[in-house]
Amino acid sequence: MLERLRAALPPNAVLTDPDILATHARDEAGLCEAGTPAVLVRPENTEQVAAVIRVAAETGTPVVTQGARTGLSGAANAIDGCVLLSTQAMNKIIEIDPVNRIAVVQPGVVNAAVSRAAAEHGLRYAPDPGSFESSTIGGNVATNAGGMCCVKYGVTTEYVLELEVVLASGEVMTCGRRTAKGVAGYDLVRLFCGSEGTLGVITRIVLKLQPIPRQALTLAAVFPSTTDAGAAVTAITAAGSVPSLLELIDDVHLRAIEDYRPMGLDTSAAALLLAASDSGVEADLDEIAALCEEAGATEVYRATDATEADALLAARRLAYPAIERLGTVIVDDVAVPRSRLAEALDGVAATARRHGVKIGVIAHAGDGNLHPNIIVDSADPDSVSAGRAAFDDIMRMALDMGGTCTGEHGVGLLKRDWLADEAGPIAMAVQRSIKDALDPLGILNPGKVL
Repeated sequence: MLERLRAALPPNAVLTDPDILATHARDEAGLCEAGTPAVLVRPENTEQVAAVIRVAAETGTPVVTQGARTGLSGAANAIDGCVLLSTQAMNKIIEIDPVNRIAVVQPGVVNAAVSRAAAEHGLRYAPDPGSFESSTIGGNVATNAGGMCCVKYGVTTEYVLELEVVLASGEVMTCGRRTAKGVAGYDLVRLFCGSEGTLGVITRIVLKLQPIPRQALTLAAVFPSTTDAGAAVTAITAAGSVPSLLELIDDVHLRAIEDYRPMGLDTSAAALLLAASDSGVEADLDEIAALCEEAGATEVYRATDATEADALLAARRLAYPAIERLGTVIVDDVAVPRSRLAEALDGVAATARRHGVKIGVIAHAGDGNLHPNIIVDSADPDSVSAGRAAFDDIMRMALDMGGTCTGEHGVGLLKRDWLADEAGPIAMAVQRSIKDALDPLGILNPGKVL
């Protein structure tokens, strides 16, 4: 297998150094197992990816595709003896077309780089996961990533028009289309979005761009309880307001962020709700502010300029790196109906008390998408056990509320059992039949998702 890979790829594209393999063996998911890969390959184009897959298929070798490994579900973790297929050398922005408002990119292009290139034409790529400065577009598509602007602008799959995919046979398929409209045939683009490398290897992506919106007006509302903050979100939604951002940060994260990078945040608050409106109508933000006050906000701060607004968003993006300094983080990612957000926040707090663990919550509150971050001591088996039990309780709570086990991070290794619970046996059988049809040898990211 190694000899054939070396014959098919440039000399520097096939790596077997044990130290390099070890550093590429996992993503950022805490407590997910990772195996020992046989080789790391770094193809530069579709033809080289196809060559790798053909070798893997003919030798029965599993393939785990990786981007920047910023994922939080273990989907990019190695399994023993696998080929790690890194897309990071496939990092070209092939085309920006301002008339048709599209970008054509390879999968290894970093998310933020697309918007920077599009900005020269007054355009942007909307989905903005917290890792947008480091995560790749290929990884975003593979997990159907979300972000802070999803409350108004939607998730990754709504911005993917066309894909080029190398199938498990080594054949190259193009699906979707570059036109603004098109409904011919099954929607294979949406099938591959969120498939986490289990159905094929994405090698080229056509993305939809949109005009850069007006500078958003931004506010921060301070609440004495997360329940009040959740009630404010429900009220904002019920009133028909369409914020471009609606994010919640609880007291655990506020203190962690302030310790990590002092910004003058109110660490006495139980929760901070960040809201923004890019409609250009100041009355829209006035309405959101009034609804926050009616729900119990003790103070509402308005950003007076773009610098202050950017600082508030920077605080939100620092939440995960700040909380990592407190211990090993088991990152949860559930979504519940927005009408039950306050109830879910109370449920997370009760879970923390019941298991004696620290749990901080950040949330894409406008989507009902919560990230309860469970802090454990990985060297203490009792702490890890309590954290896992808390994780399971939160998952069960979300499903019982009519929610989902993952809002944007994907299933990977972390949530395979919960996917089966959520989907049910008939839907799981359909998903397995799709997997078997596209990957009959089971070589593409085996053990993940299903």
